Amino acid sequence: MGLRMRVHDREPIGAALRRFKKLIERSGMKGEIRAHEYYEKPCEARSRKEARRRSTIRKAALGKPVKKERAY
Repeated sequence: MGLRMRVHDREPIGAALRRFKKLIERSGMKGEIRAHEYYEKPCEARSRKEARRRSTIRKAALGKPVKKERAY
């Protein structure tokens, strides 16, 4: 995934860095890097996904607001 960011003339480095961090956050690259930081066995991934599904169902049954899932 290629991301490009142009630094404007006379833009402070801090402002450019802040824009860059927001760009990385919005693109989903940060979550992707975090997900691939350590190897996760397929059975662990399945059990984590199943636990998230059960949690979502339980929260919906209690009437609590449910967050949307992220694709990692």
